[in-house]
Amino acid sequence: MSASSAFNDEKGGSSSVGEPEYGHDPASGGIFSSDYKRHDDLKEMLDSNKDSLKLEAMKRIVAMIARGKNASDLFPAVVKNVACKNIEVKKLVYVYLVRYAEEQQDLALLSISTFQRGLKDPNQLIRASALRVLSSIRVTIIVPIMMLAIKEAASDMSPYVRKTAAHAIPKLYSLDPEQKDQLIEVIEKLLADKTTLVAGSVVMAFEEVCPERIDLIHKNYRKLCNLLIDVEEWGQVVIINMLTRYARTQFLNPNINESLLEEGGGDKTFYGSDDDEDEDEEEKEKKVEAVMAKRKPYVMDPDHRLLLRNTKPLLQSRNAAVVMAVAQLYFHLAPKAEVGVIAKALVRLLRSHSEVQYVVLQNVATMTIKRRGMFEPYLKSFYIRSTDPTQIKILKLEVLTNLANETNISTILREFQTYIKSMDKDFVAATIQAIGRCATNIGEVRDTCLNGLVQLLSNRDELVVAESVVVIKKLLQMQPEKHSDIIKHMAKLTDNIQVPMARASILWLIGEYCEHVPKIAPDVLRKMAKSFTNEEDIVKLQILNLAAKLYLTNSKQTKLLTQYVLNLAKYDQNYDIRDRARFIRQLIVPTEKSGALSKYAKKLFLALKPAPVLESPFKDRDHFQLGSLSHLLNAKAGGYQELPDWPEAAPDPSVRNVEVPEWTKCSSREKRKEKKVEKPFYSDSEGESGPTESADSESYSSGSESGSGSGESGSGSESEESEEASESGEEEDEKEKKMKKKKDFKKPVQESESEQSSEEEERKRARKSKQRKSDSESESEDEQSDSESSESESEDSESEVEVKKKKKTMESKAPPKPVKKDNKKEKKEMSLLDLDDFEPAPSPQVTPVNAFLSNSLVTDLEGLSLSDSVLSPTATSPCSGLKSYELLHRITGEGLSVEYCFSRQPFGADGNMVAVQMQFTNSAAADAKNLHMEDVKLQSGMRVKEFLEIELLPAGESATAVMGIDFCDSTQAANFQLCTHTRKFFVSIQPPVGELMKPFFMTENEFKKEQGQLMGMNEITEKLTLDEKCRNEHAIVQKVATAANLSRVPCGSDKECSPPLPPPFLLPAHRFAGKTVTSGSLVLVTVATKEEGGAQLTVNCEKMVIGTMLVKDILLALTQ
Repeated sequence: MSASSAFNDEKGGSSSVGEPEYGHDPASGGIFSSDYKRHDDLKEMLDSNKDSLKLEAMKRIVAMIARGKNASDLFPAVVKNVACKNIEVKKLVYVYLVRYAEEQQDLALLSISTFQRGLKDPNQLIRASALRVLSSIRVTIIVPIMMLAIKEAASDMSPYVRKTAAHAIPKLYSLDPEQKDQLIEVIEKLLADKTTLVAGSVVMAFEEVCPERIDLIHKNYRKLCNLLIDVEEWGQVVIINMLTRYARTQFLNPNINESLLEEGGGDKTFYGSDDDEDEDEEEKEKKVEAVMAKRKPYVMDPDHRLLLRNTKPLLQSRNAAVVMAVAQLYFHLAPKAEVGVIAKALVRLLRSHSEVQYVVLQNVATMTIKRRGMFEPYLKSFYIRSTDPTQIKILKLEVLTNLANETNISTILREFQTYIKSMDKDFVAATIQAIGRCATNIGEVRDTCLNGLVQLLSNRDELVVAESVVVIKKLLQMQPEKHSDIIKHMAKLTDNIQVPMARASILWLIGEYCEHVPKIAPDVLRKMAKSFTNEEDIVKLQILNLAAKLYLTNSKQTKLLTQYVLNLAKYDQNYDIRDRARFIRQLIVPTEKSGALSKYAKKLFLALKPAPVLESPFKDRDHFQLGSLSHLLNAKAGGYQELPDWPEAAPDPSVRNVEVPEWTKCSSREKRKEKKVEKPFYSDSEGESGPTESADSESYSSGSESGSGSGESGSGSESEESEEASESGEEEDEKEKKMKKKKDFKKPVQESESEQSSEEEERKRARKSKQRKSDSESESEDEQSDSESSESESEDSESEVEVKKKKKTMESKAPPKPVKKDNKKEKKEMSLLDLDDFEPAPSPQVTPVNAFLSNSLVTDLEGLSLSDSVLSPTATSPCSGLKSYELLHRITGEGLSVEYCFSRQPFGADGNMVAVQMQFTNSAAADAKNLHMEDVKLQSGMRVKEFLEIELLPAGESATAVMGIDFCDSTQAANFQLCTHTRKFFVSIQPPVGELMKPFFMTENEFKKEQGQLMGMNEITEKLTLDEKCRNEHAIVQKVATAANLSRVPCGSDKECSPPLPPPFLLPAHRFAGKTVTSGSLVLVTVATKEEGGAQLTVNCEKMVIGTMLVKDILLALTQ
């Protein structure tokens, strides 16, 4: 049979002439016909010997399944091909079997041996598919086989297979819960997996099988936090929800002190008498004292901070579920000051589909009850559009009502006025209720709202009037004596309004406040008695109440009316009304039979009733975890796990400590060998050691972004002014800057040398051992390096003379200072000493080939591991030749100017930080005091070690300070406030890409070997024409060293480094090497010169972004 006929058969028709056609209508007989020829062509194709036909058939079958067609009758034909050699066919057969294995279990069991063979297949996709099919056959007999397969797959080489094993765990658990203990072992093993592919799936299995086993998470907590950013989106959602519950059991409540204060300083009790005020005040004071005594200084656990810091970037995820998960995590776990960061992300989600909007608004409505402040800046985002569905309109109204306060109520009410004109009646009713809630919550606008609602009573739309009546009734209960006119006006409406709830509300109002309208009330009862039989039940009940109240207060006028109404009610069809009439008659019309209650009839009917409190329906929803189905439904859904309460005392944090090899940092074995053991485990990626203070400072700074209102806006405006002033001032003071550059950074400030001395000694030993190895390897290399060193010395002496000349000219321009002259002398001595010290050293690694006294001198000397006496703080001036940048202009800083440079020195004990040297100059007439940093705002992963506070900077003087910044291998700015005793200035430090590196010394052979491994996408090549002044070796090296903190790689041959003049084809190549400061990724730069000023620049770097940026910077330096 042809393919086309089979297609027609599928559709239910027939292609051959004379046969009846069956339509799609179920009433037509086609559905009952037995079509034996169905799918015959597919069966023939599956039975053929050609793989191409089988593949075509399987594609068509899978397409049928995708369209929702039933292909179960093909099961025997498909199962035969489970052992097919063709991988493509096999994959599709497994896809089919996963779908139908559960339905056709007996047939599927026949091919179990094939699935078991499939588990050993060399192709990872086949192994995974075989396991998936096996776990889809839900027969208890094969549970042991499944268990064995899952255990084997859990230790498979392929992360994809391990992921499939994690997916199979919940399937097996639901089939046989007795396997729980064995499955927990597998889960424990998979939780230790280091790949992002597995993480989400295994946490899902953990949540399904053993969510109570928190102890399994302890050792994997930090790993999960750090992997989170790279896990697939649905895995992120599962992990974040699990970590939210974990954190609630392991960390202290960050807002504990605030909640204690709220409990301690409660309001007076409702029934408290005024006589006891003095005693109450004393008790309050005692309570507050007791609360203050309970308060402890809260210090956030570094692991708690790690979780908050690593989830924050996910607020920018494209997946709404991920953003929602992070938002609920911050709401439930973050300090109050930091929760504000989620507001912007949630508001962004309001631009997506209406289904997403509905869920987000449900959660925002809950959040706005407790944390109103964080959504106030985005008030306009919750304004209602005409295209919004009714449900979303009502939720937005809820949010707007929750956000209403004294400052924004006028704009909100103006918005509500336009909503009342909408054609959507449910929405209009909700708007009127919202106006009522605003009026009860904000006393200042109560009268305005009442007047507005009274105007609505003359609206043509009956529903609007009815809803207004219901809301006015609630508002009038607050101050009825002031509003008797409104009650009279509403009494007149009884003739027109037909909506039962509205009529009932009017009657209740008149009955409750009948003393305010003594003339109108009896007349209303008379009218109501006429129409009693035609009224709705709710209205009849209120007529009975009104009659009873009027009988008790004005029996002369209403006695007969009341009896008439009670008689009508006595024979009503509704038994509630009959019961009410019987009860009222016995209560208000005393007879011999009536009991003692009739004495208290007035008290019962005319008791003062408290005004109703109009509350949000979302008030108590936050006891469900936000973002969960239970929260959405406001009822506990199946499988929901309660959010645990915070512990009173912090559990032991050491349970999360784990000694892990540094796999996160090292990509190759060689790098792993080179890695220093001294570095703490969390130094670069996880920020565990050290960054506790900086992390906390980051937290409070990010919190202040949203939390601080007016104060920050003021400082923000100052910062804007400062930027403008600095721009205008830049041009004026350019000349001054040029003059100052040499002056400013003469005094370097370093961390204590004694701390570094031990490290340097270790480096020396390592280098000495390397020297011995290189000595023994080849003598020829030594000879070459000797000749190179002598050449380099001659060059050095020339360059030194040039530098001295430059310095002299600068001295003649600048006003002389005696201290700085001494420094220069010392520096000269040092440079000569250095070269003398290293003249005899034969190893190419140690010899300062082509070293010269310029910007690159410091980098060359740093790697040469000088003794402490030579590298003393007075001797080196790290910023003297380096480029300095302006941090704060003296005009903006009101006399205080700050410049900074990257000193290219190691920063203390933390090798991941870039040392930034800052020069403070006080040009003002007054002294500057308490110079320090505040409100540090950093991107994720970045850290800052603040400079020591400068207590006093006298007028006309300068001071230096050093701070450390871990830029996390990115050029993103570190923003902070520079504070004096009187002012705060917003400043930011942004590093050039060249300062994110540190020199790394290697031989030419090592360089070429590493360069060979960093080819392809890791290599960037650019051709350029060198500037005429930049064509000699000295100038090229100087330019590259200025652009990037790299060290020169010594040449392996004389010819290549300095070729003889005649042959033009041998031109030198200059090589430079370094590593990125944070991750230690290699950066290799080659400048190969060609004839007539041509050159080729090659950068090899593991991090492509850094490589690309570096190429631009070096190109700029070489072509200028």
